[in-house]
Amino acid sequence: MSEKYDVPKYIELINSKLSEMLYSVNDGQDYIIKAMDYSLSNGGKRIRPVLTLEFCRACGGNAEDALNLACSIEMIHTYSLIHDDLPCMDNDDFRRGKPSCHKAYGEEYALLAGDGLLTLAFETALKSENVKQENLIKAVKTLANLAGVAGMVGGQVLDLQSENCEPSLEKLQTIDRLKTGALIKAAALLGCYASNRADEKMLAAAEKYSECIGSAFQIVDDILDVTSTSEVLGKPVGSDEKNNKMTYVSLMGIENSEKEAQRLTDEAVNALECFGSDGELLKELALSLAKRKN
Repeated sequence: MSEKYDVPKYIELINSKLSEMLYSVNDGQDYIIKAMDYSLSNGGKRIRPVLTLEFCRACGGNAEDALNLACSIEMIHTYSLIHDDLPCMDNDDFRRGKPSCHKAYGEEYALLAGDGLLTLAFETALKSENVKQENLIKAVKTLANLAGVAGMVGGQVLDLQSENCEPSLEKLQTIDRLKTGALIKAAALLGCYASNRADEKMLAAAEKYSECIGSAFQIVDDILDVTSTSEVLGKPVGSDEKNNKMTYVSLMGIENSEKEAQRLTDEAVNALECFGSDGELLKELALSLAKRKN
């Protein structure tokens, strides 16, 4: 097992590796690399890649062996944010306190920057030299599945369609399980596969934990859209109500939403029992996400 890291150290490792993966090109298309880097290097909590690294370590592996897979997750997450911000989707002008990619580089280049990050993600994942071939195949297959129509992309489709549907908690939970939760689940599972040591019990625990924190994360997002400010969040607030979007707050109210987020967080923590003391950082991460202010 590798040495223990804290979240800031993990983020340092991730950011350093991400900067290496955006290689230069020589045929005049370097403008798109700048657009990709603009969004990829624009801060963020790096929750998903941190999960990949820490689950690898908790399963008995070397966290640094999972770095390429962790970066691939962050690239896919970033591409999804670029596309979400486009006028044809959520039409948001700011992301993490800076102009959205399409505001800084234009819609057409933002679209291509997202496409570039999506494809670079798989190129990056396949450079994971210390992950056994059979486990790398499982990891890349999982990533493709949970990032695609059976996961994140499918959730976005359902989210768009929900604008014309009767709101219901069941529909909302399905959307968020796919749109937000699927990539968080992928992050946890990729870490398990990268360890080369994960057993079925560990994989099941990772799935349960990630499903719970994914749902809790979205609930907290909905609460913050009502209770926070644009300055704190780094993006517009009140957009859910403005766009008449179905949210946990609109369906359950703030107090019940807070209780549900706490219940899910408790379930996530309980799911880590099989990791013993090696699950401590994952426990702390779940608790901090439930209490976050941005």
